[in-house]
Formats: sequence, C-alpha cells, structure tokens
Amino acid sequence: MTSPLRTSEDYELFLYTLPDQFESIRNSTVTFVRRGNSLARVYGEITFNHGIRLLILERILFDRLPAVIDAYGYEVWREQEKLYWYDSQSHPDDESLQITHPHHKHIPPDIKHNRIPAPEMSFSEPNIHALIEEIEELIERIEESNAQTN
Repeated sequence: MTSPLRTSEDYELFLYTLPDQFESIRNSTVTFVRRGNSLARVYGEITFNHGIRLLILERILFDRLPAVIDAYGYEVWREQEKLYWYDSQSHPDDESLQITHPHHKHIPPDIKHNRIPAPEMSFSEPNIHALIEEIEELIERIEESNAQTN
C-alpha cells in the first residue's frame, strides 16, 4: 500500500474516506485546506459512540514529496471532558520525552504537565489510523464496563 502522504491528493482522499475505512466513525468534519502549492492545513472533528470526539489539527508540507506532517495537535474528548491529547511541541529539557522527541501524549492527572513519550506518532506517516484504533479500544472498554453494570 502506498503512503497517503505520497501526494497532497492522496492525503486529501485518505482523509475524506476515513468514514469508509472505520465503521466506528459516526461523523467527520475533517477538512483539507490548501494554502498555496506547498502547504495544507487539516482540521476538524471525528465523532464516535459514547460521546467520544477526536479533534484534529495538522500542518502538512508538500514542498518535497512525499509530504510531511510539519506540526500537529490531536485532542480526545468524552462529552465535555478532555481525556488526553497529543502534540508535537518540543520539550527538550524533559529527559523522559527524548526517546520520541518531539512526539508526546498529555495524560491525567495534571494533564497539562503530565507527558509521556508517543512512539506511535510520526511526521512521515499519517497518525490518524493509530488515533482511531486507540479510540476504538477505549470504546470497547466503555462498552464492556457498561455491560458489566447492566
């Protein structure tokens, strides 16, 4: 399979066909917006069952092919609670993050300051598949918990 980041057209098609690739997606407002010949912004929200939402923000560079994800932020919410988020903001003074620098995940408690390495994130491959798979596992745990309480 060819990487969806091979060309801007490939990545755009990849994004707009996410609901066809994942049955768990209930709705997607993810949008690919070109900014000239070499830059695109990706933003929007994917909704799932149980009030789970994935907010996506990416900056994609197409000045050389294959393209690269230059910067990103991904937030996962359940209703009004932010569960965790990933970003590519550099934290060079945090030794615990150097193994996947700059990729990391913010998790509770103290979600803003509690960061762990994120080896599943990349600048050279789409991150959205890994994010959706993680959300599908979360949904499975929610459904198992609901089944046990009923």
